[in-house]
Amino acid sequence: MTTYTPPKVWKWDQENGGKFAKINRPISGATFEKELPVGDNPFNLYSVATPNGVKVTILFEELLELGVKDAEYDAWLINIFDGDQFGSGFTDINPNSKIPALVDRSGDKPVRIFESGAILLYLAEKFSAFVPSDPAQKAECLSWLFWQMGSAPYLGGGFGHFYAYAPEKFEYPIDRFTMEVKRQLDVLDKHLANNTYLCGDDYTIADMAVYPWYGVLVQGLLYDAAEFLDVSSYQHVNRWSDLIKQRPAVIRGRKVNRVWGTPEEQVPERHSAEDFK
Repeated sequence: MTTYTPPKVWKWDQENGGKFAKINRPISGATFEKELPVGDNPFNLYSVATPNGVKVTILFEELLELGVKDAEYDAWLINIFDGDQFGSGFTDINPNSKIPALVDRSGDKPVRIFESGAILLYLAEKFSAFVPSDPAQKAECLSWLFWQMGSAPYLGGGFGHFYAYAPEKFEYPIDRFTMEVKRQLDVLDKHLANNTYLCGDDYTIADMAVYPWYGVLVQGLLYDAAEFLDVSSYQHVNRWSDLIKQRPAVIRGRKVNRVWGTPEEQVPERHSAEDFK
């Protein structure tokens, strides 16, 4: 392996970066003008069905499954592989140019919310659902929610990037991030050995945040890395994942803003329950 010597001052090589070379950059802000569409529902979500996007569509579908009619939403596709996240309308909602981003138009003034964990907490508190009211239980829920927000970059940007997407494969970064991902899976597995869900017997936004990353990972549907990571050895994570993936709202939520897979797995835009038929 060739040793890399960093230059005195780093400069951006636009051709270096593999699959994501055209969408990763060291500057922020819009690169083109484009207004976002607005639907008739109280909430407008702008996203794509990567794990962070799926967290939010699962929560919306779970709220609707509960009969919360005020949680109706329009889900508009932001194709990050085409650079949609750098349009002016999107960066007005999320200056960080990452999906998902949400606009709540149910009140007198539109409210923007970005970062998937913030969106989950905002909606859960707004509708008093899927977040505990008891202070101790809520603390547990938020601890696992923020555990996911802090841990997933090691899984996605670390392991996923170097194992699956980097233009060249090097032993050190793959070993480094594999070790961390397996440690995280072990954290979950030991906790779930004594808990049905992450916060005990109740299904919460913590589960909705963790499942699209680690639950889908142990199902063999993320980075084609199930055998490499020996995911079958995490029996409690697998049990938890199997429990969640059967939920009707989860099945629907995973389809929203999805533009890959079989046709029956894809609902590129969602505006009503009719879009799943």
